[in-house]
Amino acid sequence: MKSNDQDFSIARRRSLKALAAGASLGLPFIHGTARAADPLLVNTWGGSWETAASRHLFEPFTKETGVPIRTVSPVSFAKLAAQARTGVYEFDVTTLGGADLVRANEAGLIEPIDTRFIDAAALDQDQVIHNGVGSHAFATVIAFHKDKYPQGGPQDWTQFFDLEKFGGPRSMQRHAPRVLPLALLADGVPVDKLYPVDIQRALATLDRIKPSIRVWWTQGQQSQQLLRDGEVTAAAIWHGRVVELIRQQQPVELVWKDAQIDRAYWVVSKGSPRAQAAWQFIRASVSGERLAGFCREADYGPVNRKAFEFIPEKDALMMPTFPKNYAQTFEQNVAALAPQLNDIARQFDRWVVR
Repeated sequence: MKSNDQDFSIARRRSLKALAAGASLGLPFIHGTARAADPLLVNTWGGSWETAASRHLFEPFTKETGVPIRTVSPVSFAKLAAQARTGVYEFDVTTLGGADLVRANEAGLIEPIDTRFIDAAALDQDQVIHNGVGSHAFATVIAFHKDKYPQGGPQDWTQFFDLEKFGGPRSMQRHAPRVLPLALLADGVPVDKLYPVDIQRALATLDRIKPSIRVWWTQGQQSQQLLRDGEVTAAAIWHGRVVELIRQQQPVELVWKDAQIDRAYWVVSKGSPRAQAAWQFIRASVSGERLAGFCREADYGPVNRKAFEFIPEKDALMMPTFPKNYAQTFEQNVAALAPQLNDIARQFDRWVVR
């Protein structure tokens, strides 16, 4: 049986370790209802995403703080909503796309930004919005099979929709918020006039290309396989999938012009008993060096521009947020898009199957 002096000494060492962990992140250590040894539950996309996050985000955080991380996948908006109602938590932290972030914030499903940990003024402009902290981004780009277009393939969305000059089967994602703005660009709508989305005009433009859509893909791997095998000659596809093909020396070309950027935002589930550890994790995860490692391995673009200080240019050139590429892209206006989401999805799904 330990003496009182021994108990006091052990407790003091544990306290100092926790304080040191907070200091190593440049953050205050705040004792909450959750014990320091309680695992932080993080919702992930699984697969290569989780592998990259484990190496560059999870393991360094645990090493510095002593807080273990357990993961659950895939990312689920429905579970986020259920947790806010029931108080039973499968995860404390998750990432949301811009449109889902707006929905979650308006529905009260996420915690307000804890300014003890997150200083918006110290981050990039618009990195903190709607109680989410921007982490990384991906882009929907045009990619084409160079063997099918020996004279060069489509270089913008107008050409992608031009089946006379650039014939051949196509593939696009079955996801209305991404597809409809691309159709409007193809019909000549300027980027600054895309939102709110003119649904009927977008669907009428899609009518022109619908017969050539071989597959409305629903998974990134599916779109990649279609392009690799030559089942489609051109695709609207996530940039990371094209980068993988280029690394494999497949004859494909990636087009950055008018690529559509989606951001991913870290959020904390409303009422999480481990919210303080969650905000510590988010603060550490959007730091330049850690984000750089994650984005290099997972094929994303960092939202924090400081991350490019740790990324070789040859890798940065394959990222949508690299300044040279970013200048050619556009971002979804998530605030304008959010009120239309249900109507866009309903009308698009009806159009696809008719």
